[in-house]
Amino acid sequence: MTDLIPIGRFSRMTRLSIKALRFYDEQGMLKPLRVDPSSGYRFYSRVQANRAEAIRILRSTGMPIDEIREVLAEDDPELTGKRLDMHRERLLERLAEQERMLRFLERLIDRGEGVMPYHVTVKQVEPRFVAALRLRISLATAGADVQRGFGTLVQAVTAAGAGPTCKPFVIHHDVVDEQTDGDIEICIPVKPGTAFPDGPVRATEIPGGQVAATVHRGPYAEISPAYHYVTGWIQEQGHQHAGPPREIYLNDPQSVTQDDLLTEVQFPIGYA
Repeated sequence: MTDLIPIGRFSRMTRLSIKALRFYDEQGMLKPLRVDPSSGYRFYSRVQANRAEAIRILRSTGMPIDEIREVLAEDDPELTGKRLDMHRERLLERLAEQERMLRFLERLIDRGEGVMPYHVTVKQVEPRFVAALRLRISLATAGADVQRGFGTLVQAVTAAGAGPTCKPFVIHHDVVDEQTDGDIEICIPVKPGTAFPDGPVRATEIPGGQVAATVHRGPYAEISPAYHYVTGWIQEQGHQHAGPPREIYLNDPQSVTQDDLLTEVQFPIGYA
């Protein structure tokens, strides 16, 4: 077959690495036209370049592998168009979020102190019996991980016949940044004694105690200044940190705009 193209040349032609081509082969998305039975060497056809380019572009725009596989497998142009329209909406939402973050950055830079003003209060919080799910997350996937985690928790709580008794919250056990993954614990308060079968969701009690707290109004992605302010206040007042911080979600993101989201940031404290 004269149209056979070795994987190295096909890689240069499509701007997909050999490693990526092997991965897409394993995923059933871009199979070689021929594999040498003795050497295992892969050969492609020139007509496969368009499919490779579609995969490269869709991956560069962040479409998940499973969705790309479905798009490429569709024989119905109308269904393919609908899937691409859904991805287009997702990209527009992402663009709007990035533009919002740029405006937020401009406000931070314009303010001489670099941190927006917050009011800090000290209060005693009671222990909470909760359904909890501990996750290892990265900065890049934090939002999606938390959303999926809450979905898992809600399913478990519903299956146990136990409605929430208070606002949900997340405990940040580690600092998560571009270089470092870390643990969070997603919690939904439930009645004491609520039990869950073996699985990722467990019943536990979160200890109470004294906390320094403030309320952030606005998107979750813009909450960092609240952390800056409270930690600075704790140091100025001579307190010491006594546990990982918590974010309590005071209203439902499905029922209010991002600008009206209310999140209470709590730092357990003690005296130095």
